[in-house]
Amino acid sequence: MHIEPGMVDAAKIGLSYATASAAVLTAGKLSYDNIKGSSIISFLFKVVISTLLVFIFFEVFPHYAVGVSEVHLIMGSTLFLLFGVAPAAVGLALGLLIQSLFFSPFDMPQYGMNITSLMVPLMGIAYLAKKIIPQDIVYSELKYSQVLKLSIAYQAGIVSWVAFWAFYGQGFGYENLVSIVSFGSAYMLVVIIEPFVDLAVLAFAKSLKNIFSNTNLVEKRLYNKA
Repeated sequence: MHIEPGMVDAAKIGLSYATASAAVLTAGKLSYDNIKGSSIISFLFKVVISTLLVFIFFEVFPHYAVGVSEVHLIMGSTLFLLFGVAPAAVGLALGLLIQSLFFSPFDMPQYGMNITSLMVPLMGIAYLAKKIIPQDIVYSELKYSQVLKLSIAYQAGIVSWVAFWAFYGQGFGYENLVSIVSFGSAYMLVVIIEPFVDLAVLAFAKSLKNIFSNTNLVEKRLYNKA
């Protein structure tokens, strides 16, 4: 994923450093809490797996340039449900960094905007999950309607942030507006696919309950009530 180079010029790009810093600091606090609740080893395991999956989502899965950015199958809600908000957030940041450094170096100036656009919506669905998922329901038993809400919220968050950067950098001209609408329309098609992937992954995770339910290698809520 990348905001198109030049979308936000150097005079304005400082805002992305501020938003990215806020996202990283929040992820740091969440990571500290996660480590306290489990261990540094289990946290690092979840981060490594999340990073690997994010890299696959970006570089291996099909992705297409549409309007102001690219459309990817970024399984943010899947990562959240499997590993928790902190490991997923760090995985998104590291996976995107690896992609930018070694495969798309022209993305580095936009890195702050990109990780803001991915991490903030993830933290948003972590908050949403607390509101829509009862404490006595484990993630591996979620229904379609619940994972759909998480997927819609995450993808809508990404689209909203990308639109913000596009408007911030290029204004409200007709061509820019059309590019934003094109990107948003294409990206929300991911919502058609992601909930089914989530349900399939959760069903597979449920079949492995005897192996992982007593470990810290996955999100605790995957098998345990809050």
